[in-house]
Amino acid sequence: MSRVRYRRTRFSVPMLPTTLINGLFEQSLPVADRGLAYGHGLFETITLQQGRPVAWQAHLERLKAGASRLFIPLADNIEQTLLADLAILLAKQPSLPERQVLKITITRGCGGRGYAVDAGVPINRIVQLNAFPSYPDHPSANGVAVRLCQTRLAIAPQLAGIKHLNRLEQVLARAEWSTPDIREGLVLDAEGYLVEGTMSNLFWCRDGVLYTPQLDRCGVKGIIREQIIRLAAQREIPLKEGLFAVDTLYQADEVFVCNSIIAIWPVIQCTLADQRQSRWSIGPITQCLQSSLSAEGIY
Repeated sequence: MSRVRYRRTRFSVPMLPTTLINGLFEQSLPVADRGLAYGHGLFETITLQQGRPVAWQAHLERLKAGASRLFIPLADNIEQTLLADLAILLAKQPSLPERQVLKITITRGCGGRGYAVDAGVPINRIVQLNAFPSYPDHPSANGVAVRLCQTRLAIAPQLAGIKHLNRLEQVLARAEWSTPDIREGLVLDAEGYLVEGTMSNLFWCRDGVLYTPQLDRCGVKGIIREQIIRLAAQREIPLKEGLFAVDTLYQADEVFVCNSIIAIWPVIQCTLADQRQSRWSIGPITQCLQSSLSAEGIY
């Protein structure tokens, strides 16, 4: 008689609820949701410090502006509703992590077939908590390598600046590399002008002047980008926004990318499509702006 061997099963502790949909602990949306069908929606990704949303008002105002642009009716009490959702999620945690990532997604709700939407259809509201990413190689201090992507962004002024759900261009650009030593990809618009990174905004410095692409034709006006522009003005660092060819970047003294989770990452190397490389040092303006963000509690 053969002996039946049973494999010991390792049971994991169930994860705490981290997602609310319209104020309820759920994990799914109806297939008719317009965010799924058409990308008709918006999202915000926010750093939480001890449960406090960093730059909350700036994120809220961008969300409202985007909703207006996409004809998504937000209730007058949307701020109170979102903060109440966050409080419910935080209350489920046995202890409060130093940092977390809060993601808010708003879709136009569930509509029938076709692009037209019934004005009476309620929106869908998704609030999620995620662990803050770990960066053991300390990219904020040591810098990162990036590459220039071949995927280009369409010029679409109606969608420029806002954080809408249509991110396929960024998905395609990010699919261009898989090596872990490249931390970000830089993208151009359809006419060949610098725009941003796949997940970040782009700045560079030359002769003491700070440069960043204008984002009235495509790209996302990041919250940290706007904070950097404000801090540069306070510290009397000259700033120029405009349409810049990629060659402008290679003449820079220092380069960095930024977003609401990474704050500022200095760029120390960029690989071109033909594998040529440009290199930069981590410069004083980058370090000044990093310190300024930290001093204001933004990161």
